[in-house]
Amino acid sequence: MTRDRCRVDEMAHVIMEGLQEYADLATEDMKAAVKKAGRKAKSDVQAGAPVDTGQYKKSWTVKTTKESANAMEVTVHSKNHYQLAHLLGFGHAKRGGGRTRAFPHIAPAEEAAAELLEREVEAALK
Repeated sequence: MTRDRCRVDEMAHVIMEGLQEYADLATEDMKAAVKKAGRKAKSDVQAGAPVDTGQYKKSWTVKTTKESANAMEVTVHSKNHYQLAHLLGFGHAKRGGGRTRAFPHIAPAEEAAAELLEREVEAALK
């Protein structure tokens, strides 16, 4: 409700209405950017994940863990094979000695999603 003119005693109320309207629009854009970054992280993790049977690769999902009127948090995780994420990402010791090869697939996806989120937020708030 923007008006061209207002009385001096109404000025604070009019300014607060304008700021609240901007905050509501910014919150919607921020939530959309967080969802998009979560989906991007999931697809990047799946693309970089090692494939033996394909079950580990398919097990990745995005879950909204916290959402309030002005905030949102999503988590990208492996539903069934969460134990393998660290072992595959960093490698591990073998029973007879030596180490397995590392498949770093989570950290690059996280970095790409963070960059995407930053770009989306900057674009939405301009």
